[in-house]
Amino acid sequence: MVMPDDMTGARLALWSLKEGGLTMGPGWARAHDICQQHEGERGHDLVHALCHWIEGDLSNRDFWYRRAANWTRADTVEAEWRALDAALI
Repeated sequence: MVMPDDMTGARLALWSLKEGGLTMGPGWARAHDICQQHEGERGHDLVHALCHWIEGDLSNRDFWYRRAANWTRADTVEAEWRALDAALI
């Protein structure tokens, strides 16, 4: 998958995670930074939750999901990435 050129905001953060292989590293750091700059915006809070899931910090993940409200997370990080990508279009 190649990141579309015109992305901004929460989708840019989400795709940064994907470019990083949904693992810790530069893509994760970029996504986390973007989300921190937009705390309180639902899309960013959902991606922020995914960042912490990838990190393995499940209590922090759950905090961000509660802040985003009304979201049922998927069973895996990859499935969650796909659900968020579809929701943020």
